[in-house]
Amino acid sequence: MTCAPYSKQNLTSLLFDTSLSVNKMATYCLTVARLQLALGQGARRMHVSAAFSAKAKVSMSRFETTSYVNYEKLQSNIDIVRKRLNRPLTLSEKIVYGHLDDPHNQDIDRGRTYLRLRPDRVAMQDATAQMAMLQFISSGLPRVAVPSTIHCDHLIEAATGGPEDLAKAKDVNLEVYNFLASAGAKYGVGFWKPGSGIIHQIILENYAYPGVLLIGTDSHTPNGGGLGSICIGVGGADAVDVMAGIPWELKCPNVIGVKLTGSLSGWTSPKDVILKVAGILTVKGGTGAIVEYHGPGVDSISCTGMATICNMGAEIGATTSVFPYNHRMKTYLEKTGRGDIAALSDEFSHLLVPDEGCVYDQVIELNLDELKPHINGPFTPDLCHPVSEIGAVAKKNDWPLEVKVGLIGSCTNSSYEDMGRAASLAKQALDKGLKCKAQFTVTPGSEQIRATIERDGYSKILEDVGGVVLANACGPCIGQWDRRDVKKGEKNTIVTSFNRNFTARNDANPATHAFVTSPEIVVAMAIAGTLDFDPETDYLTSASGEKFMLEPPCGDELPARDFDPGQDTYQQPPPDGSSLKVDVNPQSNRLQLLEPFDRWNGGDLEDLQVLIKVKGKCTTDHISAAGPWLKFRGHLDNISNNMLIGAVNIDNDGINSIKNQLTGELGGVPDVARHYKANGLSWVVVGDDNYGEGSSREHAALEPRHLGGLAIIVKSFARIHETNLKKQGMLPLTFSSPDDYDKIRPDSKISIKGLKGFTPGTPLTAVVKHRDGSTDSLELNHTFNETQIEWFQAGSALNRMKAMQ
Repeated sequence: MTCAPYSKQNLTSLLFDTSLSVNKMATYCLTVARLQLALGQGARRMHVSAAFSAKAKVSMSRFETTSYVNYEKLQSNIDIVRKRLNRPLTLSEKIVYGHLDDPHNQDIDRGRTYLRLRPDRVAMQDATAQMAMLQFISSGLPRVAVPSTIHCDHLIEAATGGPEDLAKAKDVNLEVYNFLASAGAKYGVGFWKPGSGIIHQIILENYAYPGVLLIGTDSHTPNGGGLGSICIGVGGADAVDVMAGIPWELKCPNVIGVKLTGSLSGWTSPKDVILKVAGILTVKGGTGAIVEYHGPGVDSISCTGMATICNMGAEIGATTSVFPYNHRMKTYLEKTGRGDIAALSDEFSHLLVPDEGCVYDQVIELNLDELKPHINGPFTPDLCHPVSEIGAVAKKNDWPLEVKVGLIGSCTNSSYEDMGRAASLAKQALDKGLKCKAQFTVTPGSEQIRATIERDGYSKILEDVGGVVLANACGPCIGQWDRRDVKKGEKNTIVTSFNRNFTARNDANPATHAFVTSPEIVVAMAIAGTLDFDPETDYLTSASGEKFMLEPPCGDELPARDFDPGQDTYQQPPPDGSSLKVDVNPQSNRLQLLEPFDRWNGGDLEDLQVLIKVKGKCTTDHISAAGPWLKFRGHLDNISNNMLIGAVNIDNDGINSIKNQLTGELGGVPDVARHYKANGLSWVVVGDDNYGEGSSREHAALEPRHLGGLAIIVKSFARIHETNLKKQGMLPLTFSSPDDYDKIRPDSKISIKGLKGFTPGTPLTAVVKHRDGSTDSLELNHTFNETQIEWFQAGSALNRMKAMQ
């Protein structure tokens, strides 16, 4: 039995084909199983999830053969490490150390050493997959070495409604979708077509399972921790390493334990757990650590609720978050057609929970009986407020009370349970003759969720109360929102069930006050139309004038009639794509093949011009904005025109306004950087705390490198961004004394000394020359290990990889 051959001509039709037969899907499945066995993956267990259905259309994902963790191998590695360390292990340590490349000899010290790991799987969303696949193409390798998938979720703009927005996206982004589909077919990467859903929901439904180690090119990859997985967000260059079969490096994480007692009830939801934790730890409190939830309160949370908590762990800077295996995960696996994995998880459950007596670096305790509904914001996801207090806080701070738009869904809160609980509140309002006072949007997490909530009537209820059901995509959560109800600069409030609420993130309006909360609270506030509505104490007025209170939300954890998979949205790669071509038009403004970066010249870096001294928070949204810029994610030169256009210049408090030290004129940050590059002047960025917080987007590291930057010097870095900079041959450095930030002036030049003796643990020196002739000498720390120093010397990790072939 063999697969039908792929050709360049039929890739486009495959991209939009939703009529693949069950027999053809089975053919693909069996062929790939044989291919994996031929590639030496036979030692890993294989499964084909779900049974054939003669009555309903079956999702392609149900027949994908997935290579998953060999629990015996996991057991063996854990036993080796436990004997070496002579202590009990946390759950995250079991899974991480269970994937060590060399468990016998790996140096293991939390927070200090770098681990060399063998992840089981790679996942990429379409905005980051473009650059990841361009880098993989540059590597010259013929095929990926581990199961990998691409998910088309970021490029669909929310404007009118699901079907219309999806059709427009397929037309506008056809070139990019064709590139990703053809590259996936050639290099052995599965391709989830536009309309499939959000990457993290699809991973939860199909690929995450207890004990897996998965990396994804999106910061919210930790969503999979809701299924007992270690799922870590990375940049595209990290994904290329894993796809190339190279051991992947991760600094040995500390482990923060969150002990849950009591149980959730009433208006309190899983989202409130992470909103509260974010308030405790702040946006950088989890940096360098895995957050591990445990305790008797875990069993009161659904599997998708646990995923919500893990998903938003990205907002505290955590490497990832994870829950121990329990019956809620087992039920979810069975409902999503993976009963065989559930049975194996039961058999090896001792590997999927923490050892008794294990020690955490920090412990937070939360009593779920006492936890109240929360809402965080505006402008940062760690500004935490109980819903009962937000009205008073808003009035004190002059935040707009009128809720203009309520938005539910996103990768954080778009499960069947979320939609059911939201619909239960909408139904109460409809029964009293009410509709939402605010605009209201609904984003299903996947095609499977969309089809199931439509079948079960939730969609109609949400539409009847005033909601617009958007496409199965990221949409407004990442700035893909054609919002027209307010003008840019108009002060307003929106309430979302999303995860991130940085300035201008959702709608490109810096005056929008965005708050994140649970879907239930979003719906309640959208109905009431005001931020100072507490559904636990406040009344609404029915159409007949009657005062009433909303009853607490309720909803089934999982559908009673199983999931409806909806349309087939998956393209399985052929067993051999070597004859296929992936064309990139040299005239394209969306895609551009990569040129290698220059090697280190062997000396110190002399007289780097300070391009910009950044004031305050500088996230990856500030460094490389999303929204309308997403369309250039496959074209490095074009997207570099957004470099640091959102950062605040300490010199004039301006945004995208810096002084060109060669001309004396003010200009945009990318324009000045290009002018410096054209004149042979390399430059450096100086920044504040937690620089690079937020998304995994490696464009925030690629763009400075492309435009002539050589170093970023800050008080502290967010984990993913620091690694991304290293991968691209940049020097991410931190002030040994944070007060030294104040010694650098916007017009200073900096020489970085000590690179000839660049070694792990040895600080470098910055000689800062000021315009008045004075100088300062500052000590700069770094976290480079020996391998990463080789990346710097080669010009990038990709250069080093090619040199080693």
